[in-house]
Amino acid sequence: MKEFRTLLFLDWFRVLITRLGFDYRLLRRILQVKLTMDQRRVPTIFQQQGRKQGKDENRFIKSLWVYALFGLFVIPFILMGDQYIFQMSITFTVLIFIVMTSMISDFSVVILDIRDHTILFTKPVERKTISLAKTLHVFIYLFFLTGSLTAIPLIVGLINQGFVFFLLFLAGIILMNIFIVVFTAMLYYFILQYFDGEKLKDIINYVQIGLSIGLAVGYQIVARSFEFVDLTVSFTPEWWNVFLPPMWFGAPFEWLLNGNHQSLILILSGIGILFPFLALMVYVKALPTFEKNLQKLSSHDGKKKKAFRFGDGFMKVLSKSNEERAFYRFAQYMMKNEREFKLKVYPALGFAIIMPFIFIFNGLMDGSREDLLTSSMYLSIYSSFIVIPTVVMMLSYSGKYKGSWVYKVAPVKSRASIYKGTLKAFLVKLFLPLYALLSMVFIYLFGIRIIPEIIVVFISACIFTVICLGLMRGTLPFSESFEGIQQSDSWKVLPFYLVVGVFFGLHYLALKIPLGIPGYLAILFVVNLILWKTAIKDE
Repeated sequence: MKEFRTLLFLDWFRVLITRLGFDYRLLRRILQVKLTMDQRRVPTIFQQQGRKQGKDENRFIKSLWVYALFGLFVIPFILMGDQYIFQMSITFTVLIFIVMTSMISDFSVVILDIRDHTILFTKPVERKTISLAKTLHVFIYLFFLTGSLTAIPLIVGLINQGFVFFLLFLAGIILMNIFIVVFTAMLYYFILQYFDGEKLKDIINYVQIGLSIGLAVGYQIVARSFEFVDLTVSFTPEWWNVFLPPMWFGAPFEWLLNGNHQSLILILSGIGILFPFLALMVYVKALPTFEKNLQKLSSHDGKKKKAFRFGDGFMKVLSKSNEERAFYRFAQYMMKNEREFKLKVYPALGFAIIMPFIFIFNGLMDGSREDLLTSSMYLSIYSSFIVIPTVVMMLSYSGKYKGSWVYKVAPVKSRASIYKGTLKAFLVKLFLPLYALLSMVFIYLFGIRIIPEIIVVFISACIFTVICLGLMRGTLPFSESFEGIQQSDSWKVLPFYLVVGVFFGLHYLALKIPLGIPGYLAILFVVNLILWKTAIKDE
């Protein structure tokens, strides 16, 4: 079996791990198998053409350049000078945002994975060793992720700010990673204590949305903790700053490099240094119980829920052919029951909900409420479109992708009906509830005058969904493995975001023309009908 450099590095801590009561030999072997499996190419249906992968290719490692580009965003804050509490709090806010988002969408699946239990639980292996192996597996990938994300900022900090700054920054990154992994795992631990079966899976999905919204809101709160006066940053310590983790990791820079010995700065520094280690100790103690409770994920509730017929009513109106209705039902079922799909998609739904309100919040900071509510700020609802290309791309993937042979044996006359049924199911099942919630809040805020424009935006979303079908070209819905997703695939959605700007611009232009909105609405309605009939064709 292949040897890994990360495991050779882990060997340095063999004595410490053994003293903590873990079987290091078994721990190392489990990790070696996991890392080997990560490099195995997973064959997928309908993706052989144009996608030749090496037998031992780790797609995650090969896509780390994406995170290196993200890391460039924090360099301006590092170069600001010596206003450390501000610049490093913002820097760690950005880093926590990126790493935590990756943790939610990708690594939560690893933490909650129970597939290896069938093999390991029948062997003389302690459950705490299994759980620690799983946690270290996540840490290994977080090491590569944060390494690529922060390598350039660390070098810039070393050159521009000095060696002490470099050491503090490196220590802060390590503590940040410990905090993120332990926080996520312990959150799941408490959920597992009180729920089981399908209800637990649903609650975990809601936690994904909550964390995503919390990250987006937290970024705004940290930024608003500082005031700019004549290009100088002013920071007034407040008691609630202790609830902002980025400020925990930014405070030591202010304390040690600027000599700021205010009590709150010292408290924040102490929390940032001690809390991750204390949380890690609690997590290690809770590992056996955590691993035991993970078995609840494999249980199913005995009571079968009564089907909700709201979507079926839409199906009869939107889908005329029986084939299209069949794939509409199929896609609805997959989106409802695919836990891994929901783990990757629901955070995007959370961002789509909160983004319009972030724009409104910023507008309130720059003007009065009366000015805002008489403005065209309701057009910020277009920011909810960010979920569409992401979900459309994810519709190609499934944890049950091997079942996609059904496409070949089913008596399907037209593949167009597969795409149409799937996209309409997405619009009704995922986007429409989200958009309805946003619309009700926006109508409450801006008045009934915006109802025609709410309709304009929704028809634009339907058109945009068809345009985003290009992200699925060459693949059928739910026919590829999630393991085939490359991190760099996220760049494919960027050109589609530019299309959102076009819709926004056309809508804003229609506002400036007499009777522009009714005319624009009529044009969109016709274009939408034509696109859904002609643009979706057989592959």
